[in-house]
Amino acid sequence: MIRGFERAEYETRTARAQVLMDRAGLGALLLTTEADVRYFTGFLTRFWESPSRPWFLVVPREGPPVAVIPSIGAALMGRTWVEDIRTWSAPNPDDDGVSLLAATLREVGGPVGVPMGYETHLRMPLHDFERVKDLAGLAFTKDAGLVARLRAVKSPSEIAKIETACSIAGRTFARVPEIAGEGRPLAQVFRDFQRLLLEEGADWVPYLAGGAAQGGYADVISPAPETPLCAGDVLMLDTGAVWDGYFCDFDRNFAVGHVGEGVAEAQGRLVAATAAAMEMARPGARASDLWRVMSGIVGAGETAGRLGHGLGMQLTEGLSLTAQDQTVLEPGMVITLEPGIDRPGGLCMVHEEVIVITDGGPKALSPLAGGDIAVI
Repeated sequence: MIRGFERAEYETRTARAQVLMDRAGLGALLLTTEADVRYFTGFLTRFWESPSRPWFLVVPREGPPVAVIPSIGAALMGRTWVEDIRTWSAPNPDDDGVSLLAATLREVGGPVGVPMGYETHLRMPLHDFERVKDLAGLAFTKDAGLVARLRAVKSPSEIAKIETACSIAGRTFARVPEIAGEGRPLAQVFRDFQRLLLEEGADWVPYLAGGAAQGGYADVISPAPETPLCAGDVLMLDTGAVWDGYFCDFDRNFAVGHVGEGVAEAQGRLVAATAAAMEMARPGARASDLWRVMSGIVGAGETAGRLGHGLGMQLTEGLSLTAQDQTVLEPGMVITLEPGIDRPGGLCMVHEEVIVITDGGPKALSPLAGGDIAVI
């Protein structure tokens, strides 16, 4: 599998953005977050984990993007397709790229669109943003949601990377019997599962959650305690591992020692709900339609939250499978199907798969689980 993208991929993304910018009357886009900057440039680094420095990308209505970044990133940005790279020595609390960015925006012209919708944030101090607006002397407005719309529909190359990440996780789930069983502390299972993901080819594992208890688990987001697994526990592992900048996100349930009362039936309903949603997941269907069919099988009400979401460069992005989300599915959208079911004692069970919407029907990117829960 080839890492990275050809230059044409970024040229196409930029050209599509510029068409939408022209329709929205925007002269430039100002992007400040890791995923948005990477989407248009290919600038992939873990250095974003440091909050000390802001990073800026300006996409003009015509021509290639302009990077306005700390000097420490110049060499790496220089290996992308971006040629106009403007730097300052950072961090500089008195002028952390403010004057350089304002000058760049003045040169490009406005109005300047900034992502301001659902799941967005401004990755710079608000005071600095106000200073940029004052110095640039341009109108700033919403980006009309165009960046989110572009990112929602993946190219074949993006889909291939997500499928590779899913394959890595699939091989790792098959190895769970090597690391989990009665008496094994759950925290050690978590650590070993991350190790196996790396052995199978993941670049890193930003997300791993799960749980284990008799007949289910209390939630699906907790860190793991040192509690040993017991016979009759249901163990769930849910991973968001990354390969070449793209996530997988799916889980698997395991029965420890033996299948407890009602567990097989619950697992069967979860898998049936996923299959029903897959059958409906075609172009023209709405996110709410998929929620409705899964909810009808597992009995989840609107208070249960979403039963799936968009997936890509971020663990969750874009649409949510809820009763309210009217997003229309399009070919190239990658989503998860994640029904959950209540279990006695305030517990639950969840099942998750990854699919891509195509003209010919949905395609599974995660290796689909069978209807029977695996026993370890």
